[in-house]
Amino acid sequence: MNDAFRRSVRPRVRCAANWKYAAKQFVKKHPVDIMVHCSESNYGTLTFHGVDVMGERLAKEVISIVASKPFLQKISFVGHSLGGLIARYAIGILYEKTVPKCILEEHGACEYHPVVAKSVDEKIKGKIAGLEPMNFITFATPHLGSRLHKQIPLFHGSYKLEKMAYRTCWIFRRSGKHLFLKDHDNGKLPLLVQMVSDCGDLRFMSALLSFKRRVAYSNVCFDFIVGRKTSSIRREHELPKRQDFMINSQYPHIIYVEKPTTVDVPQMNFPATTKELKTISDMEDAMIDGLNRVPWERVDVSFRGSKQRFFAHSTIQVKTYMINSDGSDVIFHMIDNFRL
Repeated sequence: MNDAFRRSVRPRVRCAANWKYAAKQFVKKHPVDIMVHCSESNYGTLTFHGVDVMGERLAKEVISIVASKPFLQKISFVGHSLGGLIARYAIGILYEKTVPKCILEEHGACEYHPVVAKSVDEKIKGKIAGLEPMNFITFATPHLGSRLHKQIPLFHGSYKLEKMAYRTCWIFRRSGKHLFLKDHDNGKLPLLVQMVSDCGDLRFMSALLSFKRRVAYSNVCFDFIVGRKTSSIRREHELPKRQDFMINSQYPHIIYVEKPTTVDVPQMNFPATTKELKTISDMEDAMIDGLNRVPWERVDVSFRGSKQRFFAHSTIQVKTYMINSDGSDVIFHMIDNFRL
C-alpha cells in the first residue's frame, strides 16, 4: 500500500517491493511535489490479523510519518487488493484526529492515542491526521468482501466451491472471516458492512467523503482473486457491457472510465442491524448503497489480449515489472489524473 503526501521540497522515495515501479513513476512525474511512502506495517503473515488490526497498524504508521515530516500538507492513499480495505479502516481512525504531542516530540516513541473528534481544533476538521485529504484510490480491492456468488473468479461461479471456501476461511484467520463476512462478534454486523457507516469514533464514510477524489480500478477479466463487482462497487446490471468499451491509444488497457456523479449525501450513520440484513444479498446491497453515498470514479481495466492476462490481479499494479509490465499504462493513468 502506498501513501503519497504533498510536500514542498525534493522527495525521498521509500517503498515496499509491491509498489516499487509505481513509486518511481510518481517521482519522475512529480519530482518536487510528492513524497511517496509505501507502508511497511502489514506484510507476510501479518495480513492474516484482520482488517481492523491492520488498519490500526497503518494508522499508527501514518501518524509516525506525519510527525516526522512537519512540512507535509496533503495526504493521499493508494491501496491494492486487501490494502484498499486496510486503508479504508485506517482513514476512519485518522479522520479529524491530530498527532499526539508525545509523538510530535519523540517521533513515535510512545503509543498513538487518537484525539476524539469533538475536542479537536478547527484547523483539522475534515482532515486526515491533520492533513488535507486528496486522492483515495484502490486497485482490485474486494470492497464487498469475497463471499458473494462469483466474487472470486477462481471458483468459476461454482456455488459449492465458494461455500467450501467460506467454510474453511479459518485458513486465512481473522482476515478470512472479514472477507467472507463470517465475523459476527457479539451479534454485530460483519466488519465490512459496518465500514459503510460512521461508527462512533471510527468515521469511515466521513473520512471517505473528505477526499477530493475516490477512484476504484477493477479488472474486467482474468483476475482470479478479486471479482469485478466487488472491486468496482457495482451490481451486476450496472457493469458496463462490451459494446460500451472504448479504445484508448494512450492507455491501451483502460477500456472504460465512469466519471463520478454528484450525489446528495445523507447522514453518514447507517442504521441497519443484523435483523434488517438477514442474508448475504442484503449485506451486499447495504455495502453498495452505503459506499455509493459518496461519488466514485470507476476505471475498468482489461488485459484480455495480453500475455500477462493470467496475472491480472498483480499486473494492474505492476507488482513485478518483469512479469507485470503490461500494467504500466494503468499506473500512468493513475498518476496523470492524480490531484495535487
